[in-house]
Amino acid sequence: MKANVLVCCGCQLNILCRLKTANNMKYTYLLIDFFTIIVPFLFSFHPRLKFHKTWRSFFPAVLITGLVFVLGDVYFTHLGVWGFNPTYLIGLKIGNMPIEEILFFLCIPFSCVFTFHCLNILLKLKLAEKTTNLITYFFIAMGFVGGFYFLDQLYTTVTLFSLALLLIVAKFVLKVNWLDRFFLVYLILLIPFTIVNGLLTGTMLDAPVVWYNSNEIIGIRMLTIPIEDIFYGMNLILLNLLIYLGLEKRLSTDHQN
Repeated sequence: MKANVLVCCGCQLNILCRLKTANNMKYTYLLIDFFTIIVPFLFSFHPRLKFHKTWRSFFPAVLITGLVFVLGDVYFTHLGVWGFNPTYLIGLKIGNMPIEEILFFLCIPFSCVFTFHCLNILLKLKLAEKTTNLITYFFIAMGFVGGFYFLDQLYTTVTLFSLALLLIVAKFVLKVNWLDRFFLVYLILLIPFTIVNGLLTGTMLDAPVVWYNSNEIIGIRMLTIPIEDIFYGMNLILLNLLIYLGLEKRLSTDHQN
């Protein structure tokens, strides 16, 4: 699976180099979306993985989550928290949202939920309950403390508060038993995350595809990636998984009955 992810990321880097040479960068964001999803999509039908059989749960999850995040994206773009470089866009928009940004909320969750599904089958990842609780409590505390401390930075505070609240819902309301796997899989996903988000924020490009208002972030970056993006990604994948796995559990129970 990791090999597939790296092959996909390698394809992204190769195609971007060719586009840059051809002075035709308007497809950059679209191709990042495409190469993020194409390998997971093709391997969804693998007889051992059978991810396609869970699409009945995945697509409602990604549509609901996508709606939440796109609405937030629209609002933040309107406020100037971030914006998009037209050099790297094909020019098709829905409202103030480039079509590539909307597709992002399908392609990234598809790839990440697919990875969670695969690693759950192939590796049976697990952490001790005490370790899982410690990590969960750490992120909840960090979310609230950081959210209050950085109230003047809108992206930072919204992202951190959202993470804390989502983890509270997962841990104490829904009482899910897979947070250990979520933390481990997200740690693995940070490898392709760094490549994809690095490209979007300007690594290896003359300018970023997505720019950020420096007044709305704390200014700490991993390469060109604002540190907030790491927790934004956690929010995106966690909400998708909460809905996806919840639907899978319900559908499985209904089928047994």
